[in-house]
Amino acid sequence: MRRLLLSSTAGGLLAVAGVPSALACEPDYTGVTLTATTQTGPYIASALQLAAKGWEEKTCGKVNVVEFPWSELYPKIVTSLTSGEDTFDVVAFAPAWAPDFTDFLSEMPKNMQSGADWEDIAPVYREQLMVWNGKVLSQTMDGDAHTYTYRIDLFENAENQSAFKAKYGYDLAPPKTWKQYLDIAEFFQQPDNGLWGTAEAFRRGGQQFWFLFSHVAGYTSHPDNPGGMFFDPDTMDAQVNNPGWVRGLEEYIRASKLAPPNALNFSFGEVNAAFAGGQVAESIGWGDTGVIAADPKQSKVAGSVGSASLPGSDEIWNYKTKKWDKQPEVVQTSFMAFGGWQAAVPSSSKNQEAAWNYIQFLTSPAVSGQAAITGGTGVNPYRLSHTTNTALWSKIFSEREAKEYLGSQKDAVTAKNTALDMRLPGYFSYTEILEIELSKALAGEVTPQQALDTVAAGWNKLTDEFGRDKQLEAYRSSMGLPAK
Repeated sequence: MRRLLLSSTAGGLLAVAGVPSALACEPDYTGVTLTATTQTGPYIASALQLAAKGWEEKTCGKVNVVEFPWSELYPKIVTSLTSGEDTFDVVAFAPAWAPDFTDFLSEMPKNMQSGADWEDIAPVYREQLMVWNGKVLSQTMDGDAHTYTYRIDLFENAENQSAFKAKYGYDLAPPKTWKQYLDIAEFFQQPDNGLWGTAEAFRRGGQQFWFLFSHVAGYTSHPDNPGGMFFDPDTMDAQVNNPGWVRGLEEYIRASKLAPPNALNFSFGEVNAAFAGGQVAESIGWGDTGVIAADPKQSKVAGSVGSASLPGSDEIWNYKTKKWDKQPEVVQTSFMAFGGWQAAVPSSSKNQEAAWNYIQFLTSPAVSGQAAITGGTGVNPYRLSHTTNTALWSKIFSEREAKEYLGSQKDAVTAKNTALDMRLPGYFSYTEILEIELSKALAGEVTPQQALDTVAAGWNKLTDEFGRDKQLEAYRSSMGLPAK
């Protein structure tokens, strides 16, 4: 879901993949034409296109990438799948749609589910987001977890450090808790100097609820109760109005008031622009923020782009006991916002072998590694090698920037306490109810508790309409929990 500027060609991928045109086709897919579909590019679609050129050179097959606007992509795919038509050989889709697609997808070939390339995929993707009811039905082609970005130059300014410690009583550094995050935003809220505290997405329809989820995850993703952030995984009762959610929303609203004056209109694209433009001292979001801000052609703060894990909390709401549990130390909770685009092969495809081979090429360490540093692909790290290949990242970051960026990305996909995003049949209906009330709360029309009470009632009603037992089964599967 990230937004970058297109700045590369297929040549880089072909060179990295090491595919000379003079070699014989291997494997030989002469005469095979694959149809792959995703959202209108350049984001994600360009990754498919760039890999297609290399795959065609390697195998002598062909790939046509068909693009649809975001609003049309889901209905196009679901219609083709449910009709059984051989429309697409490869579908690249949002993880939240998986529950509606899995009955119509082919299983990944077993030979792709072992070996060094398989083990290189971060476990949260390999063992959870690519799996449905025990079967690997898709391949992650983009990593999506929220991380923290900050201005090194501002944080290491001696006057700022002295003034901050005098005011708050602790050292100015990347925040360990959400309270510290807001303290830092408050400290750097200096509109007279053209500087504001933070930037997040607050606009309805502009990825706002993923940013709320990052705040909430730290207070509701209990290490002892996996899968309980959105719903009670035993009853499917909505948890969205419990005290952990209320605190998260309160702090999200507070962040909106420590952001540039037009921040309620921010989507993630505006978050990136605000940070790269030197307007804010910190922000949260996907890894694209760091990549864009490190580029002197796009950024005023290149060379001063720091990265860290999301803030966490030393107390987490226990939905079972309905109490706050004090933790012995701050728990850093990673939130898999959006969850990373998935590529899959419909069961109706007549070219399943070739389609999976193309996906294997698309997501190979060399090809995906180049995509991860290429502006316009929208691909963020999802392989462990993406976060350890410093030579790859030195092309865009300074040594310190690369170390912090790769460290934060690795921590995000390997964290002990990880909150998965919601994946559920009727996803759009659930998020629509949330966005309506979230926008009211941001505007001050209702209190956080009132907004979330309304959301909880709406979610419970939807769950009953879709079928509580069916939704519970899907939710438990999406959270990696065994069937009841």
